[in-house]
Amino acid sequence: MLITKKFKVMCVLFVFITISAAAIEPSLPKTDYKNLKVLPKDISSKDLQRIMVDEFQDGLGISCNYCHDQEKGSPHLDYASDEKPEKEIARSMMRMTMNINKQYFNVLNPAIGDTLMIISCASCHHGTPQPQLEN
Repeated sequence: MLITKKFKVMCVLFVFITISAAAIEPSLPKTDYKNLKVLPKDISSKDLQRIMVDEFQDGLGISCNYCHDQEKGSPHLDYASDEKPEKEIARSMMRMTMNINKQYFNVLNPAIGDTLMIISCASCHHGTPQPQLEN
């Protein structure tokens, strides 16, 4: 009888520990992005990469060095630098598309890269750095 009672207590503890461990959310790796002014400061690297590729690279047909300056004396890009004016233009364009989606398409909380956005970079740029005007 004593073994059965111990077994039950151990089973209850095991279940409790298993449920507790499953309920704990794993901590996401902390991102250390500097100088984000439009995109969320806590953006995941996956979301940032998706936005940079889907919105900018594909939507404008550009590569990273179009907006991001090179680190001094290095072949690497300085993503935090505001040296190139194209970066501030991109920020203005992000704000503009979010405002258009909110004001004219009733997107409550527009965010760059969100599938709810009706207007995106590609809406006007069509894969080119300069917006294409229709005649």
